This record gives sequence, C-alpha cells and structure tokens, in this order.
Amino acid sequence: MITVSDILQLRQQVKAWRQEGLTIAFVPTMGNLHEGHISLVDEAHKHADKVIASIFINPMQFGANEDIDNYPRTMENDQQKLIAAGTDLLFTPTPEIIYPKGIAKQSFVEVPNVSEGYCGESRPGHFRGVATVVCKLFNLVQPDVACFGLKDYQQVQVIQTMVEDLSMPIDIIAVPTVREANGLALSSRNGYLTAEEKAVAPALQQNLQWLAQEIEYSRKNSPDHSPDFIGLTKKASMAIDATGMKTDYIHVCHARTLQPASEDDTELVILAAAHCGKARLIDNLQLFL
Repeated sequence: MITVSDILQLRQQVKAWRQEGLTIAFVPTMGNLHEGHISLVDEAHKHADKVIASIFINPMQFGANEDIDNYPRTMENDQQKLIAAGTDLLFTPTPEIIYPKGIAKQSFVEVPNVSEGYCGESRPGHFRGVATVVCKLFNLVQPDVACFGLKDYQQVQVIQTMVEDLSMPIDIIAVPTVREANGLALSSRNGYLTAEEKAVAPALQQNLQWLAQEIEYSRKNSPDHSPDFIGLTKKASMAIDATGMKTDYIHVCHARTLQPASEDDTELVILAAAHCGKARLIDNLQLFL
C-alpha cells in the first residue's frame, strides 16, 4: 500500500493510474478503523480497479464543545487493517494541507434541506464541515465511485445531494451498516462506552425495530389512516430513556428528502440519536411499505 500525505504525490499517482486506463474508488475516513470501515473498502474493490482510502480528522465538522482533541488516533493499526483489505493508496493529509488558509478563511459547501434537522440541528455546522471536506477530497482524488456507510444516513444523503447538485461525475455507493451480534452499530465512538453502557446501547436499535413494526402494523390494519408517527416516536424515546440513555432525537422521515413522513410515503427511514455515557450514538432503520 502506498501512503502519501502530499497532494502532489497523490495527484501524480492518480494520474499514472488514469493513464493506464484504471478506475478509482475512494473511501474517506477519520481513522480509528473498525469492521464497518473495512466493509467500505471491500465494497470499493467491487467497483473499481484501484482503491484509495483517506484518514483525516476533519476539524471543520467538530463543534466547539466536541471531542476532536480526544478523538482516537490509531494510524499504525489503521494502516495494517487497510493493507490487509488490499487498499492501494492511503492519503493522510494534515489540517494545514487541507486548510492552508485556516478554517476561518476556507471556502465552504452548504447543502440545504437534507443538512437541516436531526444531526444538523444537534451539531450546528457539522454538515457544512462534512460537505466541504468531502468536496475537497473528491477534487483531490477524482474518484469514479465513493463508498459511505449507511450508519450515517443523513450524511449519505447530504453527500449524494451535493454530488447531484454540483454535477460531480462520481457514483456514491451506500454500504449497509455493520453491527455486532446484539444489533449495536459499529462506531468509532463505541470505544467511549463502559462495559455497562455497551450492554445498554443495543436498546437504540431495538426500539427502532419496535417502532418499524408498529408503523407496519398500523399501515396494514388501518390503511385509511396515517400511523401516529409523533405518538409512536414519543413512546420509543421514553423506552430508550428508561434504559439510562438520553434520547437526542427520533424521527420518521421520507427516505430521500428526510422531510417528516406523510401518510402517503412508502419509503421511510427512522433516524435516531441518543447519549450513552460519554458517547453520542446514532442509528437508523429504513422501512419500505
């Protein structure tokens, strides 16, 4: 695996592969890799000749009170995992390389509508930082395809919308969430959980499953009436809180627009976030009626 942090070296290698007629897939990450990240690399191999991954802890997507200083940095271990997965090149830029003028003077990308609400409301400026860094990385790597995990469902929609709106010639591939046997979605932030909290955390997904079943039952047995989305989400939130977690939000939305679900929608997604000890966990569940 080639490892570079310099933009010129990255572009030279990409140019060389392009001259050979090879296609490129891209997997951007913030490091501290787990099986979910490696599943993105595995999927990328199915769609291109060469796979480029990046590790960059993006300061632009962290809020003032968030944990960038304590975010796990495990570069050597990450490199070994990427080598084992057959990654062709790893790009490891510094903030000075990505934002040479500093964040305050950096041009940015704003994706309206799908960036608003949910994690966009809980973490102001987060999706501006995500869209900006992904746009910049796309310009540097110039991939044919890019893979993103569906655990960050809203993020996938933000990136897909950005690519469509800005006419980027990149196929975005959404990869299913990798979970532990108990249903807990793999996440770098799971490392913040104590043993007791990790035992409680699967309740987030379990309550999304309950909510989905209630919506399906309501649609099947009362087809002329919309499910009580608000009432059902309140019950799910109370059940999550009863475990000792604290619900940040839980909403039933249209799967593509992320607008609140209506009675006629058949493609839904349940979006949720909850605090469990020091960790803020996010999860979702798609529902096709």
